Amino acid sequence: MPAGIDRRPSPDELLRRVQAEERRERRGRLKVFLGYASRVGKSFRMLDEGRRRKERGQDVVAAAMQSPLTPELEALLNRLDSIPTLKETHVGKEYEVLDVAAIFRRHPQVCLVDELAYDNPPGSRNPKRWQDVDNILDQGICVITAVNLQHIEEQQDAVERITGKRARQTVPESFLRSADEIVLVDAALDDLRKRGGGLEPVDVRRFAELRELALLLAADVIDDQLMTYLRSNGVECVTPRSDAAAMLRSGRRNVDRFHGDLLVCYVRQSGLSPKDQETMDANLALARDLEAEVHVLDGPDPIAAIMQFAHEQRITQIFVGHSAPDRWKEMWSRSPVDRLIQAAVDIDLRIFPHLLAQ
Repeated sequence: MPAGIDRRPSPDELLRRVQAEERRERRGRLKVFLGYASRVGKSFRMLDEGRRRKERGQDVVAAAMQSPLTPELEALLNRLDSIPTLKETHVGKEYEVLDVAAIFRRHPQVCLVDELAYDNPPGSRNPKRWQDVDNILDQGICVITAVNLQHIEEQQDAVERITGKRARQTVPESFLRSADEIVLVDAALDDLRKRGGGLEPVDVRRFAELRELALLLAADVIDDQLMTYLRSNGVECVTPRSDAAAMLRSGRRNVDRFHGDLLVCYVRQSGLSPKDQETMDANLALARDLEAEVHVLDGPDPIAAIMQFAHEQRITQIFVGHSAPDRWKEMWSRSPVDRLIQAAVDIDLRIFPHLLAQ
C-alpha cells in the first residue's frame, strides 16, 4: 500500500468544489472558431455547424452575423431561425446589439454569435459582446462563436508587429481559454487569393506569419485543455533527476481550474546519489507546498507500481516526467513510455519532458 500524506479538503473547500461543479453543469458549452485573418471562412464554419446541429434535431438560432453577408452565408442563414439584433444609435454611431432578453425568452439549445469582439454602445447591459455571450452561457445555452486572431487582446502586440495595425475591439484571451472547444479555421493562402482577388508578396508573408501565430495559440489552448482534463482526479509522477517544478505548477493550476485532486507519486529507489536525492527531496517538497497528496510507492517494477496506484485511486489522467537516459531509465527497462502507453489503456497519459537538473 502507498505510504504518504493525506491532505483532505476542508468542508469549505468541498462546498466550493460542489458549487463550482453545479455551475459547470448548468452552464452552456462554448465553441469558438478562431481565424488568423479575415476571409478565412470562420463565419461559414460557424453557420454550417449550426445547420448540421439543426439537422440533428437541436434548437438552433442565429443571434448575430457579420454584415454584409455573402450569398453563400445568406443561403446558410436562411436555413436557420434568427433573433435579430437591436439597432441602436449613440452620438451618431450605429450599433447592432445582441437581443439578450429575447435569447433568454426563447432559450434555444444553441445560439450562434458572430463578431465576438464587437463593442456595445455606452449604457448597455455589458460593454462587450463577449460578456453578453458569457451571460447567455450562464443560462445553460450553448454558444458557437467566431473571432479573428487580431481581436485577441493579449495577441495585439504580436499582430501589430506583423501588420502594423491594432484592432480597436478585443476579447481577453482568458475567455478564449474558457471555451470547451476551439477550432482553428486554417484556410490555405491559395484560397485567400481567390477570395481576395489576389495577394501581394508582402501580404502572403504577413498571412503566413499570422497563420503561424494562430496555430501556436490554438495549440497552446488545446494543449491546456488536454492537460486540464483532471475533472475528478489526477496524478503526477516525478523522477529523481527531472526538474518537475513546471509540471507540478501546471498541475496545480489545472486542479484549481477544474476543482479536482492533485496526487503526486514517487517510486522509491535505493542507492541514489546525493545530488539525485537532493533533487527528489526538492520536487516532493514543492509538491507538498502546492498542497498535493504525496505518495511514495514501493515495488520492483515502477510501471506496475504506478498503474496499481492509479487504478486504486481511480485516476483519470497521468502526467509523467520523462528525463534523459540515466540509471532511472535503465531501471524502468527498455522504454517506459511504451510500457505506460500499453498499460494505461483506460487512463489518459501525458508525457511531460524535463531538463536534467544542473
